[in-house]
Amino acid sequence: MLSIKNLYVSINGKEILKDLNLEVKAGEIHAIMGPNGTGKSTLASVIAGRENYEVVSGTIIYNGMDLLRLPAEQRAREGVFLGFQYPVEIPGVSITNFIRTAINEQRKYKGLDPMPAQEFIAKMEEVKKMLNIQFNLANRSVNEGFSGGEKKKNEIFQMAMLNPKLAILDETDSGLDIDALKIVANGINQIKTDENAFIIITHYQRLLEYIIPDFVHILFDGKIVKSGGKELAIELEEKGYDWIKHET
Repeated sequence: MLSIKNLYVSINGKEILKDLNLEVKAGEIHAIMGPNGTGKSTLASVIAGRENYEVVSGTIIYNGMDLLRLPAEQRAREGVFLGFQYPVEIPGVSITNFIRTAINEQRKYKGLDPMPAQEFIAKMEEVKKMLNIQFNLANRSVNEGFSGGEKKKNEIFQMAMLNPKLAILDETDSGLDIDALKIVANGINQIKTDENAFIIITHYQRLLEYIIPDFVHILFDGKIVKSGGKELAIELEEKGYDWIKHET
């Protein structure tokens, strides 16, 4: 599904990613861990197509397409979803209208008619129930007045509604209490199929207690220096990141 080879990325002339390589297949969950400032969020942003990053060299192939040639909005239409570390508020735009517009843009891109209103409402209720979301979404503006946990739950709700092929979650577990963390993890576990894939960027092993990754990668100094299974995340929890410095 996703193949990243020899990726070098800079921002404002500073090299952030250095010869990064990553292969993600459909049906897989990849966790990317590492200390602050090593390029985790940069990687997420470059895959999603956010501006201000200069791809110096390397390739990103997604389902046979050269992702670097596609603008961010087309990447989204092709099923790439980015969950932000700090979800933004959009006053005056209801969650209902926001998600319905996004779904219908995807349907238009695929040559389909807009989703009928009754079908959309039924899907919203189905997803809310699946994710155990209790608060009312219908008349609230996107993330306005939401707590940190509510913002993250809303983002997982959006992801479930859009049903992306490749979901990249940038520190979605940051600042969550245990109940919100379980809702986020449950959402990912419910959505996962053999046809989609997840890249989960996190500092901590605690999210991986509820989501079993197929691979854990340590990103250090702009490149993936170590990969393994869930046991690698447990080892990081025990030892911290200092031991990685001595092995690189």
